[in-house]
Amino acid sequence: MTIDNLKTPKVALGTWAWGDSGETGNRYFGSHLTPAGLEEVVDKAHAAGFTLWDTALVYGMGRSETVLGEVLKRYARSDYQLSTKFNPRIAGTGDDPVADMLEQSLANLGTDYIDLYWIHNPADVARWTPHLIPLLKNGKAKHVGVSNHNLSEIKLADQILGEAGFRVEAIQNHYSLLYRSSEQAGILDYCRNHGVSFFAYMVLEQGALTGKYSSENPLPEGSSRAKNYNSMLPQLKALTDKLASIGQMHGAAAPDVATAWAIAKGTIPIIGVTKPHYIDSLVQANSITLTSNDIAELEALADAANVDTRGFWEQQM
Repeated sequence: MTIDNLKTPKVALGTWAWGDSGETGNRYFGSHLTPAGLEEVVDKAHAAGFTLWDTALVYGMGRSETVLGEVLKRYARSDYQLSTKFNPRIAGTGDDPVADMLEQSLANLGTDYIDLYWIHNPADVARWTPHLIPLLKNGKAKHVGVSNHNLSEIKLADQILGEAGFRVEAIQNHYSLLYRSSEQAGILDYCRNHGVSFFAYMVLEQGALTGKYSSENPLPEGSSRAKNYNSMLPQLKALTDKLASIGQMHGAAAPDVATAWAIAKGTIPIIGVTKPHYIDSLVQANSITLTSNDIAELEALADAANVDTRGFWEQQM
């Protein structure tokens, strides 16, 4: 068995957009990032006690991991946790593609172990899950989880790991006010009942739930998120207005309330951090206690928006 339980934070820090920086970035977010700016983000996060960084080899094809590894160098390895992912879609053809991809991530991040290693999507659970076992045994992965898996795939992965004395310790799925499929499919209940951490990504729907964007002020032109979200911004206005008004009562902003909602639902939101002031928002979100009435109102407005934000990489849950 894994000796130490996974230490989970209230909020995890996402670096998907960090893959945009540099020439190999795929411009998914349309972000303009600099090493100095990201160092400031890391320092501020560290000072605020946020220590779990989530990345993946496919974010900018190694770029996100490399940039993250670089800016974390100034800290002792025991001061932070790293979460990264094996992706079956880009598996190599060697004898053990999972171990090979982990080695790439370790090199990119400049470390010899990963605190939380994920299988990024559910292609062939029976084939890929057993490859995690030797990584847990040799300590290169301290804990493992699965991302974008449905309930039957989660149970199968857990059964495979269980035969070797390990288990699925964490789930990472898209979960937001606008996209609650993991809750509707019973995955949140499963996690609660089995002591499994549920990490929620895209809690802010790539900025669409921050209240910063509208038909007059759309998401950055030419970015993938603009293509996905700009047309639905008018339908989100009632919801983002409500997030903002609840925020005002707490001296906070709309995105802080969307994050507080995810925390209130028993999940660990992974919030993308590209600017130092985003860390202030996370501190703020952590201090907000929403009433059951707030939660019900927000969910009703989210349902009324009637939008589908399922990513192209996601299956129905």
